[in-house]
Amino acid sequence: MANQMQASLDIGWLALALFMLVLLVPLGIGRLFNLKLGGEMLLATARMTAQLLLVGFYLKFLFSLESLWVNLLWLSVMLLVGASAILGGARLPKARLMLPLLFSLSLSLLPLLTLLLLALLQPSPVYQAQYLIPLAGMLLGNSLSGNILALQRLFNAFEEKQEDYQGRLALGATPWQAAFPFIQGALQQALAPSIAAMSTMGLVTLPGMMTGQILGGSDPLVAVKYQVVIMLAILVMQSMSVASALSLAVRQCLNHSGKLLIKSVESIKN
Repeated sequence: MANQMQASLDIGWLALALFMLVLLVPLGIGRLFNLKLGGEMLLATARMTAQLLLVGFYLKFLFSLESLWVNLLWLSVMLLVGASAILGGARLPKARLMLPLLFSLSLSLLPLLTLLLLALLQPSPVYQAQYLIPLAGMLLGNSLSGNILALQRLFNAFEEKQEDYQGRLALGATPWQAAFPFIQGALQQALAPSIAAMSTMGLVTLPGMMTGQILGGSDPLVAVKYQVVIMLAILVMQSMSVASALSLAVRQCLNHSGKLLIKSVESIKN
């Protein structure tokens, strides 16, 4: 039949290697404008390729193994690496904030994953790695930038608007009340890109998961259903993780008098 869906087309290793030559374009732009990002681009590309290859081989093994405990161990590693990446990206010290951030990511991710797997998708077994690991990866991956942006905005506000903060404390506000406008602004800024992306999806952009499923031979309407579920889950994950991360960060990093107990890495260097 002419309208029959075609199975996913494989990409040869040589073709993939040759396609990587397109990297010469951003490298050339960087050189033309003296961005000094060439080494960083090459390193990022090499790391991405190596990491994805390792993950690809591991996932093939993981899918065949189908062990609850191995899947949970991998999920724990993803949470640890995600929390570390957020604090590294926000340039904040890990000693005081690692556990609160890990708790906020877990609090946001695990109930959402449980709802998706038990109530909606219902794979058999429910902890099937083919669903558990990609879903967790998409939710965590899409929450990283929002958390980084929110934490940066929060701690920058403490530095840039110190007089406003101290003024609210002097008027009798608790540290939480004095910091609340900073939390509010950071949360608004973190969620704005996701809300904007959702409002233009399908008209301006064709999302990656949906495109991947269609290229893999799925019915476009099935791909649409999955994409709607994922986008809603990402928004929930971002709002929960960012709100809880900001709340826990404020409570962890302010003493009873309202003094900020940590500074960003950049502030320490300066």
